[in-house]
Amino acid sequence: MAKIGRGNMLLILSILTLLEFSSCQRSSSTTLAYVATTDTVALDVDSITIQPEPQNSPLLLTKWDSLQKNLITFLVDSINPVDIKMQKRRLKDSLRKEFDKKPKHVYLTFDDGPLIGSSAIDSIATAKGIKINAFLVGRHANMSKRLKRDLEKYRSNPLVGCYNHSYTHGMNRFSAFYSNPNTAVADFEKNEIDLALTHKIIRLPGRNIWIYDDVRKIDLQSGSSTADLLYTNGYKIYGWDVEWRIHGLTGKPIQSVGEVYHRIRNFMNNKSALTPNNVVLLMHDDMFQNKKGQALLTALIDSLKQEDYQFEFMEDYPRRY
Repeated sequence: MAKIGRGNMLLILSILTLLEFSSCQRSSSTTLAYVATTDTVALDVDSITIQPEPQNSPLLLTKWDSLQKNLITFLVDSINPVDIKMQKRRLKDSLRKEFDKKPKHVYLTFDDGPLIGSSAIDSIATAKGIKINAFLVGRHANMSKRLKRDLEKYRSNPLVGCYNHSYTHGMNRFSAFYSNPNTAVADFEKNEIDLALTHKIIRLPGRNIWIYDDVRKIDLQSGSSTADLLYTNGYKIYGWDVEWRIHGLTGKPIQSVGEVYHRIRNFMNNKSALTPNNVVLLMHDDMFQNKKGQALLTALIDSLKQEDYQFEFMEDYPRRY
């Protein structure tokens, strides 16, 4: 058996300390002292023998979060100094390699339905055999018998997850809508009752806000009080990582299929989504009301399938490793 030098032994002990720390301190503000002992050894998580993790353990995500939140203090060995930026980069690269061994999950979300386009989205999901997510607006469902039928298609399709996008969509006057959080919350509660929604999952109209578990990410403060109140009342609020826009009437894409596909792929590869290996794509039902738009959606799904991405429901977000 090859001998382990003093420098490599210190490196292994440091990483083992990091793993022990990460598994129990995900939300702690405590920092870990991490010592780099050589500039020739790459930080490879696979090269270290550790007690096997429980199935579905979030340990890998814990380590990633600790690094992202600067909960790890990197120290420089005076004998064999390695720059702290180099230490961070090596650890980050090692964790990325570990994530790359895990499945990759994509969440196709469609806002504002039922609208013209919802029926086609439902049919495409069925034809492709993939899970999709519809964030629904109750006022739209009551605009016509056709849209009510489209709502029922969504509700009866086991491949469609149905979630809350408010009853009125804030009448598209978002600053006014969120200026009274109690009234806004009542609007979401009405939508939940009227549409018989079973999941307490919400996307706020006009806001990319995330609040769930220990995550709180706010884009515009005018929606934060409403989001916090909803979370207090037992809801989870989800935003998005990537947005795709198509002109609803013409079907002409503002971003091509290739551009959106490569953005999703980059988020997956770089682990730059809110949660690594989990990418949420925002679309809108009215983007797919004509055959041009529908063909583009089909092409995007086919491209994602070629990458072996797993299509998921939002109630399962995020898949953790």
